[in-house]
Amino acid sequence: MSGAVDLSALKERATAPPPPPPQQPADGEAQATGGLAPIVDVTEATFEDEVLRRSMQVPVVVDLWATWCGPCKQLSPVLEKLALEAGGRWVLAKVDVDANPRIAQAFGVQSVPTVVAIAGGQPLADFQGAQPEPQLRQWIAAVEQAVEGKLSGPPTGDQEPEPEPEDPRFTEAERLLDEGDLTAAADAYRAILDQEPGNTEAKDALRQVTFLTRVQDVDPDAIAVADAAPDDLDAQFVAADVELVSQAPEAAFDRLVAAVRRTTGDDRTRVRTRLLELFELFDPAEPVVIAARRKLASALY
Repeated sequence: MSGAVDLSALKERATAPPPPPPQQPADGEAQATGGLAPIVDVTEATFEDEVLRRSMQVPVVVDLWATWCGPCKQLSPVLEKLALEAGGRWVLAKVDVDANPRIAQAFGVQSVPTVVAIAGGQPLADFQGAQPEPQLRQWIAAVEQAVEGKLSGPPTGDQEPEPEPEDPRFTEAERLLDEGDLTAAADAYRAILDQEPGNTEAKDALRQVTFLTRVQDVDPDAIAVADAAPDDLDAQFVAADVELVSQAPEAAFDRLVAAVRRTTGDDRTRVRTRLLELFELFDPAEPVVIAARRKLASALY
């Protein structure tokens, strides 16, 4: 592939809800594939298990598609046919890019359909657009040849993949967080980032801890104070934090979008920066975040 693709952002912590059971193939195909379904529908929550971990055993062909995409409707059925014929030598993972934008972002998808072969947890090859069946067969054969003898193969019987061991650095940081020592927890996550500047999990955790630290001693009357002084940006920031802590993210986002509309220059940049920081506390696919981003774009342009 041209350019690096960072899939680490899609790895969820062990605290995430467990993924649904794999899609079961028909006509006894599970036995032929060693217990692996040849075709699976993948979401952001199941990506690590269904794609990254599976790719340690067999190649995984990720079909990134959309319901509105005409070429997708031509390509997907052919890929499904080939996956069933393969008998478990590789797995087809189907991803709806509209429902799973973070996966599309991780792969740098610019158009659909996009198809990416994953092996050993890393992208191996890709193409865009619908392709005729003979070319698809050649492409898949090349992928299989490239990984021959390098993967463990499908599991046999009831064999389950070994769980990923807990990182003791995160275990310690989470213990400190549970005990309410936010300063020490933040230092623990910073220490991880000093060793691994690209560790997405540590970055996300540090953002959450930083926010929790900031709102520990907020004034309960902060919202009333901000409403009485709409031009006081610091007051608007504190009020937005209070609304966020009070489980009212839409109100928090609307408050800062309104401040963007009222300001110019450096003040507008300050508000926009704070709003983007608050967005990062949420899953980017959350409807409230998507709606707020649209409102911000309208306010800016």
